[in-house]
Amino acid sequence: MAENQSDIAKQLFEHQENIILMYAFNATGKTRLSVAYKDYSKSENDGNHAGVYYNAFSEDLFQWENDEDNNNENIALKINFSSLSQFHSFLDVKDIEEKLAIYNPKYKFDFNLDDNPERGIESVTFFIDEENKTPIKISRGEERIFVWCFFLALFEVETWAGEQDAHLFIDDPVSSLDEHNIFITAESIFDLIEKSYLKKRIIISTHHIGLFSILFNWLKKGDRSAKYKELTKACILSNKNGDLELKNPSGDVFLYHLHLLQTLDEARKEQLYKFHIVLLRQVLENIASFLGSPRPGFVLSEIGLDDTAMAMDMLNSLSHKNAYQFQVNVMSEGEETLFNEIFGKLLTKYNFKF
Repeated sequence: MAENQSDIAKQLFEHQENIILMYAFNATGKTRLSVAYKDYSKSENDGNHAGVYYNAFSEDLFQWENDEDNNNENIALKINFSSLSQFHSFLDVKDIEEKLAIYNPKYKFDFNLDDNPERGIESVTFFIDEENKTPIKISRGEERIFVWCFFLALFEVETWAGEQDAHLFIDDPVSSLDEHNIFITAESIFDLIEKSYLKKRIIISTHHIGLFSILFNWLKKGDRSAKYKELTKACILSNKNGDLELKNPSGDVFLYHLHLLQTLDEARKEQLYKFHIVLLRQVLENIASFLGSPRPGFVLSEIGLDDTAMAMDMLNSLSHKNAYQFQVNVMSEGEETLFNEIFGKLLTKYNFKF
């Protein structure tokens, strides 16, 4: 298996595209592949690190110190010492707060520095009450978001990312996140691509079919795709009897629109947010492409919607970046009515099973 991972790492390294978007089921070997890619790229760079990484090992650097002997009085998120600790001095609280802003966190935090400056930040204390700063433990999802934003800030530290600037490998930053925060994380990844794609190779791997779908559409099909689509390689990492293989996504092996339909069906039974309009538009684009049309409005006509122009105006306006940058708003009554009409007609017309 290790040798096979090296072969796949070599394939990724030799791809001509600057942006590689890779989907794989859990336990396929994505994290091990990111390590194999690191090792291969080092071998091609005289044994020196050539890029920067975010993966499960990055998340494992953060562990809770629960202070159980003192009834959690000084509970904090500990940052284990690593080669990255030397770069902590380039970060401050505001750097992380800027990255966290789009997630609308309900907490504040402080860094606790190690007595030895070379060891960087020892831990992070979270609190809600800014006057007393009583330490709290944030949820698993909130923790994952914080760690992701911590690394987003580290990616901008020139002393680290500026020297190891050949590539950026991001493996699954969305574990334990709900659909809303996965959508926001997709936007933060897209912003990172936008800043870096001309300067370095960017590889994003994920087990989450929704995250893959969102990024795939933005990079290959969406309104902003013109400058990315020829530079983007989408692929599926499969593991068959221990042998890894990179495949091209196709309709018969990668029906991610079914996952989106399931996500939307669950949302309409609980709470619809404006970003669900963006996901609905992606479903329409996927169906239109399958039917041989480049226009999602074609599907609206096929399902018998009366005013397709008005519906497309709403879908397009809410799919613009500024509409979902801080997407915490629920749909208006009119938006929800139109959403339900389109979604219901889709299910009736095409009889999807999910």
